[in-house]
Amino acid sequence: MNNAFLNKLMATDAGWGALALRIPVGIIFAAHGAQKLFGWFGGYGLDGTGQWMDSIGLSPGYLMALLAGGAEFFGGLALIIGLLVRPASAVLAFAMLIAIFSVHIGNGLFMSNNGYEFGLALLAVSVSLIFSGAGRASIDRAIAAR
Repeated sequence: MNNAFLNKLMATDAGWGALALRIPVGIIFAAHGAQKLFGWFGGYGLDGTGQWMDSIGLSPGYLMALLAGGAEFFGGLALIIGLLVRPASAVLAFAMLIAIFSVHIGNGLFMSNNGYEFGLALLAVSVSLIFSGAGRASIDRAIAAR
């Protein structure tokens, strides 16, 4: 792959602020993905999540659960370790748009009504990381510095 492309993808001028976003949001995404993929943390695993996704019109449900769970779990891990943060954030932003518009938008803003408030916050962080990159304490920065 072209070194110039990789340098541009991984370069970041962001300071420590990106780390303050990456770690907690990465943990949240990875945990939600683990619920979907493995049934951890009280989740329903691929079968249960797939059935639910089918029931709300995201078909085929099993595939959609695999894609959403994989994006959240592996994207969350990427944020935590600071590797390929821009592409991971783009995938996570897309996943949040799907979640907001397919599940939460009809319930209004607030989480107390299963609204889109939480999804919107995660979307905002994901978009921010697309623009800023991974920041100082990241594998992306170390690779781009070479």
